[in-house]
Amino acid sequence: MAAQKDQQKDGEAEGLSATTLLPKLIPSGAGREWLERRRATIRPWGTFVDQQRFSRPRNLGELCQRLVRNVEYYQSNYVFVFLGLILYCVATSPMLLVALAVFFGACYILYLRTLQSKLMLFGREVSPAHQYALAGGISFPFFWLAGAGSAVFWVLGATLVVIGSHAAFHHIEAVDGEELQMEPV
Repeated sequence: MAAQKDQQKDGEAEGLSATTLLPKLIPSGAGREWLERRRATIRPWGTFVDQQRFSRPRNLGELCQRLVRNVEYYQSNYVFVFLGLILYCVATSPMLLVALAVFFGACYILYLRTLQSKLMLFGREVSPAHQYALAGGISFPFFWLAGAGSAVFWVLGATLVVIGSHAAFHHIEAVDGEELQMEPV
């Protein structure tokens, strides 16, 4: 316990601690571990947005090479760009917020109900998967009215444009030990 507090104090001295970056709502498990690994491998945001590193690729070969190398190198940064676009889309759509509130509210009510007793319908026990499907069915009209489908495609399109343009135009210096590339004559 004392070691965790020391690590937390060291992290707070450097900036934000991991406990403030990862909400307590995310349960420990595979999701939290994946998010912590992503957070640990973030490249510096200063080099990510450095305007002097942007240039037009000379040819299609260099464009493809930049896309592959930048997606590998900045993978964690791109994940957080994607999450930021999702948050922006949800925060700027009040009806989508209402639909999400209805869905998570229905899930929470079902969770509380299962703590008290098993949910029985027509003499049969309803499994948790079916209960959450019911919550999705109840909230589906709200998602439809909120335009959740268009929001999903907006987020995917905006992500492809932002990440694709960054990966195509951001130049990464050659790393030591990288094999030499020969240019055509």
